[in-house]
Amino acid sequence: MKPSTLTRFDVQGAAGRIEVRLNDPGEARRGIALVAHPHPLFGGTSENKVVTTLARVLFDAGFVVARPNFRGVGESEGAHDEGVGETDDLVQVLAALRARYGALPWVLAGFSFGGFVASRVAERTADSGEPCALLLLVAPAVSRFAVGTVAESTVVIHGEDDDVVPLQAVLDWARPQELPIVLVPGAGHFFHGKLTVLARLARRALAGAARE
Repeated sequence: MKPSTLTRFDVQGAAGRIEVRLNDPGEARRGIALVAHPHPLFGGTSENKVVTTLARVLFDAGFVVARPNFRGVGESEGAHDEGVGETDDLVQVLAALRARYGALPWVLAGFSFGGFVASRVAERTADSGEPCALLLLVAPAVSRFAVGTVAESTVVIHGEDDDVVPLQAVLDWARPQELPIVLVPGAGHFFHGKLTVLARLARRALAGAARE
């Protein structure tokens, strides 16, 4: 992402201001993407390396990329709400982006706790008749939060050596849904040394969604 494309886009949420980092490709714009960061009580922010890796892939593919800071992070107001208020906030951010850019196709990505929140946003928008074109979950925190059933087109990427969200927990969550998992051998929860692999898999997921 070019630094010159980065702006701040504040949205008014139920708990106050939501700070959003926004990268806009301008005339190349072909969609909207929301990327949700990991748990704020454990240092998660919109500047997390997994989040910025996903954002870069989406931006390079022509998406306006929004990286909100959850409640209590950065300049976002309010306090952590276990994913409930955070879901409301992301829905509000999406509505603001669509009001600004129009009814473009949109995708949703989330890492760890952000994956939990993203899954809730995807469910709510699908129920309202406006499903995302792609839900991309990286190391979703299924062992720590009640992540529900997701669409069969959802792409889940997980590290073999994740010590925060064990692979077995993700398999146990995915099995009843017959949902495939994309496994990155040797990767831990934060994909240290594996971000290039993660970017390649994210690009592949986008390409697959475009063909459907």
